[in-house]
Amino acid sequence: MRNLPWYGYIIITLLIFGLFYLFYYKPKNEELNSLRRERISLERDIRKAKAQKKQLDKLKAELKDLNMKLEELSQIIPEKKEIDAILRRIQQLASDSRLTIIKFAPKGETEQEYYLEWPISMKLNGNYHNLGIFFDHLSRFSRLFNVENITISALRNQTETNTITVDCIAKTYIFKEKIPQTPEKEKKRG
Repeated sequence: MRNLPWYGYIIITLLIFGLFYLFYYKPKNEELNSLRRERISLERDIRKAKAQKKQLDKLKAELKDLNMKLEELSQIIPEKKEIDAILRRIQQLASDSRLTIIKFAPKGETEQEYYLEWPISMKLNGNYHNLGIFFDHLSRFSRLFNVENITISALRNQTETNTITVDCIAKTYIFKEKIPQTPEKEKKRG
C-alpha cells in the first residue's frame, strides 16, 4: 500500500466512505427516519386520545348531572302509581289544612308521549282560607300536581269551620319509558 499514488489513497478513502454509507449509514438513517415518522404518528395519536379523554370526562360529568336531574325528576314524576301513598299524603295535607275529604276517586290514565296523566277527582269540605292553605301545601308536595275544574259552593248548613264544599280534579303524572320494539313486532307489522 505504500506504493500507491496519492489519488489511490483518495479512491480507497472514498471507497471506504461509500461502503460505510451504503451498508451502515443509509440503513440506519432510513431506520431513524422511520422511527421519527412513527414517533410523530404516535404523538398525533396521543393528542387525539387526550382530546377524546377530555370529551369522555366531559360526557361522564354530563351523564352524572343528568342522572342526578333524573333522580330529582323521578320524585316529581315517578315511574309507578303510588295510590296509597298519595291518598295518605293528601289526607294529611287536608287534615293539616283543616279540610275534610268527602271523595277521593282516581280515574283512568290518559297516555301522553312520555308520561301518563292521572286525574284524581276530589271533594273537600272546609272554609275558603283553609282551602287556600291546602292548595299551597299541595303545590309544595314532592309530586307534581295540577288542580283544575275547581267548583266552590256554599254549604247549606254552615259552621265556623265548614262554609264551602269544593269539587276539583287534581292531576298527577307518571313517567313512562318508551319500550324499544323487538324485531318480531316489527316483522308482524310488515
